[in-house]
Amino acid sequence: MTEMSESQSPVRPKGHSLLLKWSWRELWQGQLWPVAVALTLIIACVFALASLVVRVEKIMVNQGRSMIAADLVLRSANPVPDNLVREAERLGLTVTAQTRFGTMAFSDNAMQLVSVKSVSSDFPLRGELLLQGTSRTQQQVNPGELWLSERLFSLLNVKNGDQVAIGNAELTVAGTIVQEPELSFNPFSQMPAVLMHEADLAATEAIQPGSRVRYRAYFNGTETQLKQLRDQTQLTPDQRWISETTQGRTGEMIERVQQYLSLTLILVIMMATATLVLTCMHYTASRTETVAMMKSLGAGKAFLWRWLARQLGLLFAIAASAGLALGLFLEWLLRLPLTDVLPQPLPEMGAMPWLVSLLVAILVSVPGIGIALWRLLDAPALAVMQRQSSDTSSKKRYLLILFPVVALLLWVGDNPMMWLTLAGLFVLLVLLAGLGLLLVAGLRRRQWGPAMTLALSRIGRSPLASGAQLAALTSSLMLLAVIWLLRTDLLADWQQTLPPDAPNVFALNISPVQHPAYLNVLDESGLMRSDSYPIVRGRLVTINGKNPRAEEAENGSENDDRQEGDESLRRELNFTWRDSMPVHNTLVAGEWSNTPGGVSVETGVAERLGIKLGDTLGFNVNSQMFSATVTSLREVEWRNMRPNFYFIFTPDVMADLPATWLVSFRVAADQSELVNRLGRDYPTVTLLDLRTMATRIQAILQQVSLSLSVLAFLGVCSGLLLVLTLLRLSLSQRQQEIKLYRTLGASRSRIRATIWSEYGLMAVLAGVIAVLGAEALVAALIKWGFELPVSWHPGLWLVLPLLSIVLILLIISTMMKQLLRPLGR
Repeated sequence: MTEMSESQSPVRPKGHSLLLKWSWRELWQGQLWPVAVALTLIIACVFALASLVVRVEKIMVNQGRSMIAADLVLRSANPVPDNLVREAERLGLTVTAQTRFGTMAFSDNAMQLVSVKSVSSDFPLRGELLLQGTSRTQQQVNPGELWLSERLFSLLNVKNGDQVAIGNAELTVAGTIVQEPELSFNPFSQMPAVLMHEADLAATEAIQPGSRVRYRAYFNGTETQLKQLRDQTQLTPDQRWISETTQGRTGEMIERVQQYLSLTLILVIMMATATLVLTCMHYTASRTETVAMMKSLGAGKAFLWRWLARQLGLLFAIAASAGLALGLFLEWLLRLPLTDVLPQPLPEMGAMPWLVSLLVAILVSVPGIGIALWRLLDAPALAVMQRQSSDTSSKKRYLLILFPVVALLLWVGDNPMMWLTLAGLFVLLVLLAGLGLLLVAGLRRRQWGPAMTLALSRIGRSPLASGAQLAALTSSLMLLAVIWLLRTDLLADWQQTLPPDAPNVFALNISPVQHPAYLNVLDESGLMRSDSYPIVRGRLVTINGKNPRAEEAENGSENDDRQEGDESLRRELNFTWRDSMPVHNTLVAGEWSNTPGGVSVETGVAERLGIKLGDTLGFNVNSQMFSATVTSLREVEWRNMRPNFYFIFTPDVMADLPATWLVSFRVAADQSELVNRLGRDYPTVTLLDLRTMATRIQAILQQVSLSLSVLAFLGVCSGLLLVLTLLRLSLSQRQQEIKLYRTLGASRSRIRATIWSEYGLMAVLAGVIAVLGAEALVAALIKWGFELPVSWHPGLWLVLPLLSIVLILLIISTMMKQLLRPLGR
């Protein structure tokens, strides 16, 4: 065995050649190829998933930024300071501005209250502005032009080329606003919009001291530049940053998509890692005698390390090449269902998926393969003659776990959802293994047939191994269920963002005289409409006699993106009154009562302002002060596009206050003429046509729905792969024992019945316990991670145990003939 001697350098080239050939043969003819397959699948799955994650995140961010017309927006009640603009330009950001105010527009025939947006020629920085003139379409506003929303043509009775007065300026109607990027979700704050150039703003003289004007500055640049600008800017109380993650319901949706993508990625990595560890443990067990024999013939550890290093080098090179190639194919395959909804061209995926897939493979391989191989190299030479039951190898090998753990800590950071998931998985694994063993112990106390008795005895002889096996099978089923259930629950919640019957037009400022006739027109046209609501604008001024704004100022509340708590204190709100609670609200505390002097409060504003049942609230409407007692708290789904309110009073409280009426209704795409006719017949009623916004949200929802379905499918496939690997290895480990039974005379039918009983019992237990674990983990993630209502999944209680049994049936059927073969054949 001179070729194994480290001191004989002249034969080293020959030794290297021999080691290389041996490594190649070991890789393809030995037991190392399952490890190569597992590593290939890890790289392929992580690459495909990371690629799709990168693309979907970029698409969602781009969609969100398109809806705010820039990468970052500063909203202010006062003109944006020049020094802030200069600082942004110094950092390399692109900057533009907008001034927005409400005023009257006058034509020769009519007048109308409008929302004026004064913009520069480079607006918007993101998204698409489409302006349709007489003979051409353009994407920017030029000086002297006035662009009108479609309904204003009939309301003002004008056509292209006519003159319309905005304040003291006479501007020429250039055409129609077909599409603009900024869409507001607050129907009460919208008026028909007009666009004009900032160069014409001064001529209007519409902005005077006391005018209600809103200013916005738009910034485009890299994430680093935007962060520097935000960090260096001290906001005043009237200013607020707007980004894609803070823009109402789309921001919330983007955040939750990103959370789900990250969560799915880490679960897939965990399942793929478990597959790798299992296959490597199987390889180690099959090569212990080989290593012991080599040691008995004089091989030293250095030689053995070189022997394994060449194998691992070949293994990783092959796995990386095959994994990246397969990952590219998978990524293309995953995009096929999304072809019709993904934008073209697709965002570049960049280098991140390539680097992440290889880095993840290395990090999980270090402990996954390293610990098992370290133990293999520590196997004593005596093992060639006698199996060693005790672990005599160095415990230092477990330090290899620090590599992926440290990487995980750096990646997860302060993400509470990830920590919640990891902690929950650890606790559940221990509980599931213990619960499984307790159930088996309970079953052993009962009388069963010979096959079941032998199966229970087999499980009970090695409780640690059986518990680990049951926990692994259960957790695999549980993780694939978690991925799919989270996808289902998130999509069910997002469907409430825009239900199929959601209103898409709001009619406001309906006078009491017009109210009955207006509703009659809607009903005769067969339109689906909401109840009508009387509206009065007012402010909340006191809570139990104390001014909440004064207390907020004393407490020094910070002004940042999260400080929404008291926008309800800083602006006028819409008040209404009803005898009955709206059907789309949910009562969570108190009782809906018509007791005089009562008010029902939305739970969100009640929580932010510390309002409780029985509190006395003071209000101001048109300088008239009145108070009401909180009788109930309501949960409101603000995303359903229906009329919703912070405060709903009993009718007596506001009986003497003048009010207008509000109603929302749904019109089809081919009913635009009806909307225009309502605008002509009731010129004083403000019509808010939100169909463009609804189409935009539906497009985003479609992208999100299909993307999450594809990602969930990939996650489930990874879980199924882990389950199949686990079952095959478990049966392979039983093969010697079963062959021994067969050689000693046990009948084929008895062994077959015992195998079916053992693994059938394990399948049922794993399926039932996995359902319990999945329901518990999903409930925790939904409640504390995504902050959504918890729901249960009755279908899972049937599907998961059935899936477990089918997988067991499939694997055992393919291996039964081999398992029943006696020794010596």
